[in-house]
Amino acid sequence: MVLWELFITFLKIGFMSFGGGYAMIPIIQHEVEQHEWMTTEHFAQSVATAGMAPGPIATNTATIIGYQANGILGAVISTIGIVLPSLIIVLIISSFFYKIVQSKAVHTTFYGLRPIVTGLIVYAAIHFGFSERTQQLFSWQVLFTLLIAAGVFIVVHKYKWHPLATIILSALVGIAIFS
Repeated sequence: MVLWELFITFLKIGFMSFGGGYAMIPIIQHEVEQHEWMTTEHFAQSVATAGMAPGPIATNTATIIGYQANGILGAVISTIGIVLPSLIIVLIISSFFYKIVQSKAVHTTFYGLRPIVTGLIVYAAIHFGFSERTQQLFSWQVLFTLLIAAGVFIVVHKYKWHPLATIILSALVGIAIFS
Protein backbone atom coordinates (compact mmCIF):
# COMPACT_ATOMS: atom_id res chain seq x y z
CA MET A 1 0.00 0.00 0.00
CA VAL A 2 2.83 2.42 0.85
CA LEU A 3 4.50 1.75 -2.51
CA TRP A 4 1.28 2.58 -4.35
CA GLU A 5 0.85 5.79 -2.29
CA LEU A 6 4.44 6.79 -3.05
CA PHE A 7 4.00 6.15 -6.77
CA ILE A 8 0.66 7.99 -7.09
CA THR A 9 1.81 10.91 -4.93
CA PHE A 10 5.01 11.49 -6.89
CA LEU A 11 3.24 10.87 -10.18
CA LYS A 12 0.84 13.72 -9.33
CA ILE A 13 3.74 15.93 -8.28
CA GLY A 14 5.57 15.05 -11.50
CA PHE A 15 2.58 16.19 -13.55
CA MET A 16 2.50 19.50 -11.62
CA SER A 17 6.24 20.17 -11.92
CA PHE A 18 6.27 23.57 -13.58
CA GLY A 19 9.19 25.80 -12.72
CA GLY A 20 11.69 23.19 -11.65
CA GLY A 21 12.39 21.26 -8.49
CA TYR A 22 12.60 24.16 -6.06
CA ALA A 23 9.11 25.27 -7.03
CA MET A 24 7.87 21.77 -6.17
CA ILE A 25 9.30 21.70 -2.65
CA PRO A 26 6.13 23.18 -1.02
CA ILE A 27 3.96 20.61 -2.81
CA ILE A 28 6.24 17.74 -1.82
CA GLN A 29 6.29 19.03 1.77
CA HIS A 30 2.48 19.12 1.87
CA GLU A 31 2.26 15.53 0.66
CA VAL A 32 4.94 14.32 3.07
CA GLU A 33 3.14 15.94 6.01
CA GLN A 34 -0.23 14.59 4.86
CA HIS A 35 1.09 11.02 4.57
CA GLU A 36 3.30 11.43 7.68
CA TRP A 37 6.31 9.92 5.93
CA MET A 38 8.74 12.05 7.96
CA THR A 39 8.87 14.99 10.35
CA THR A 40 9.17 18.58 9.14
CA GLU A 41 12.73 18.76 10.48
CA HIS A 42 13.73 15.52 8.76
CA PHE A 43 12.10 16.76 5.54
CA ALA A 44 14.14 19.98 5.69
CA GLN A 45 17.31 17.94 6.16
CA SER A 46 16.31 15.68 3.25
CA VAL A 47 15.76 18.67 0.97
CA ALA A 48 19.16 20.07 1.97
CA THR A 49 20.78 16.72 1.20
CA ALA A 50 18.89 16.47 -2.10
CA GLY A 51 20.07 19.95 -3.04
CA MET A 52 23.70 19.03 -2.48
CA ALA A 53 23.47 15.79 -4.44
CA PRO A 54 23.94 15.83 -8.20
CA GLY A 55 20.72 15.88 -10.21
CA PRO A 56 17.33 17.57 -9.94
CA ILE A 57 16.33 18.45 -6.39
CA ALA A 58 12.72 17.25 -6.75
CA THR A 59 13.86 13.86 -8.05
CA ASN A 60 16.50 13.54 -5.35
CA THR A 61 13.97 14.54 -2.68
CA ALA A 62 11.46 11.98 -3.99
CA THR A 63 14.15 9.30 -3.88
CA ILE A 64 15.10 10.15 -0.28
CA ILE A 65 11.47 10.24 0.85
CA GLY A 66 10.75 6.94 -0.90
CA TYR A 67 13.79 5.36 0.74
CA GLN A 68 12.74 6.67 4.14
CA ALA A 69 9.18 5.40 3.69
CA ASN A 70 9.91 1.96 2.23
CA GLY A 71 13.59 1.29 1.63
CA ILE A 72 15.23 0.74 -1.76
CA LEU A 73 11.99 -0.28 -3.48
CA GLY A 74 10.28 2.87 -2.14
CA ALA A 75 13.14 4.98 -3.52
CA VAL A 76 12.86 3.37 -6.95
CA ILE A 77 9.04 3.68 -7.06
CA SER A 78 9.11 7.33 -5.93
CA THR A 79 11.77 8.18 -8.50
CA ILE A 80 9.83 6.49 -11.30
CA GLY A 81 6.67 8.29 -10.17
CA ILE A 82 8.21 11.76 -10.31
CA VAL A 83 10.16 11.21 -13.55
CA LEU A 84 7.50 9.38 -15.59
CA PRO A 85 5.25 12.42 -16.19
CA SER A 86 8.14 14.45 -17.59
CA LEU A 87 9.07 11.63 -19.92
CA ILE A 88 5.48 11.29 -21.15
CA ILE A 89 5.02 15.05 -21.59
CA VAL A 90 8.34 15.45 -23.43
CA LEU A 91 7.46 12.62 -25.80
CA ILE A 92 4.04 14.09 -26.53
CA ILE A 93 5.23 17.69 -26.92
CA SER A 94 8.23 16.76 -29.02
CA SER A 95 5.97 14.98 -31.49
CA PHE A 96 4.34 18.29 -32.47
CA PHE A 97 6.68 20.91 -30.95
CA TYR A 98 7.49 22.70 -34.16
CA LYS A 99 3.78 23.24 -34.83
CA ILE A 100 3.12 25.02 -31.51
CA VAL A 101 6.39 26.76 -30.68
CA GLN A 102 5.35 30.04 -32.32
CA SER A 103 1.84 29.99 -30.86
CA LYS A 104 0.84 33.10 -28.91
CA ALA A 105 -1.07 30.90 -26.44
CA VAL A 106 2.12 28.98 -25.61
CA HIS A 107 4.10 32.19 -25.05
CA THR A 108 1.41 33.78 -22.86
CA THR A 109 0.97 30.58 -20.84
CA PHE A 110 4.67 30.43 -19.99
CA TYR A 111 4.72 34.16 -19.27
CA GLY A 112 1.79 33.69 -16.89
CA LEU A 113 3.56 30.86 -15.05
CA ARG A 114 6.58 33.04 -14.15
CA PRO A 115 5.08 34.78 -11.10
CA ILE A 116 3.68 31.50 -9.77
CA VAL A 117 7.04 29.78 -10.04
CA THR A 118 8.82 32.77 -8.51
CA GLY A 119 6.41 32.80 -5.57
CA LEU A 120 6.88 29.09 -4.92
CA ILE A 121 10.67 29.42 -5.02
CA VAL A 122 10.61 32.43 -2.65
CA TYR A 123 8.33 30.49 -0.28
CA ALA A 124 10.72 27.52 -0.30
CA ALA A 125 13.72 29.79 0.32
CA ILE A 126 12.06 31.55 3.26
CA HIS A 127 10.60 28.37 4.72
CA PHE A 128 13.89 26.45 4.65
CA GLY A 129 16.07 29.46 5.36
CA PHE A 130 14.25 29.96 8.64
CA SER A 131 13.06 26.42 9.35
CA GLU A 132 14.19 26.47 12.95
CA ARG A 133 11.16 27.82 14.78
CA THR A 134 13.33 28.67 17.80
CA GLN A 135 15.19 31.28 15.76
CA GLN A 136 13.87 34.81 16.17
CA LEU A 137 12.84 36.63 13.02
CA PHE A 138 15.01 39.64 13.91
CA SER A 139 18.41 38.48 15.13
CA TRP A 140 22.01 38.99 14.11
CA GLN A 141 21.99 35.56 12.39
CA VAL A 142 19.03 36.56 10.22
CA LEU A 143 20.64 39.92 9.44
CA PHE A 144 23.89 38.27 8.30
CA THR A 145 21.97 35.64 6.31
CA LEU A 146 20.10 38.39 4.45
CA LEU A 147 23.35 40.33 3.89
CA ILE A 148 25.01 37.23 2.43
CA ALA A 149 21.98 36.63 0.18
CA ALA A 150 22.00 40.26 -0.99
CA GLY A 151 25.73 40.11 -1.62
CA VAL A 152 25.35 36.94 -3.68
CA PHE A 153 22.57 38.52 -5.72
CA ILE A 154 24.70 41.60 -6.42
CA VAL A 155 27.88 39.78 -7.43
CA VAL A 156 26.05 37.29 -9.63
CA HIS A 157 23.73 39.83 -11.24
CA LYS A 158 25.93 42.90 -11.55
CA TYR A 159 29.45 41.48 -11.70
CA LYS A 160 28.54 38.17 -13.40
CA TRP A 161 30.43 35.99 -10.93
CA HIS A 162 30.20 32.27 -11.47
CA PRO A 163 27.57 30.74 -9.12
CA LEU A 164 30.06 28.11 -7.93
CA ALA A 165 32.44 30.84 -6.77
CA THR A 166 29.62 32.54 -4.85
CA ILE A 167 28.64 29.25 -3.20
CA ILE A 168 32.20 28.61 -2.04
CA LEU A 169 32.69 32.19 -0.85
CA SER A 170 29.31 32.19 0.91
CA ALA A 171 30.19 28.93 2.65
CA LEU A 172 33.46 30.39 3.89
CA VAL A 173 31.74 33.58 5.07
CA GLY A 174 29.07 31.48 6.79
CA ILE A 175 31.71 29.37 8.54
CA ALA A 176 33.55 32.50 9.69
CA ILE A 177 30.43 34.26 10.96
CA PHE A 178 28.30 31.45 12.38
CA SER A 179 31.01 29.23 13.91
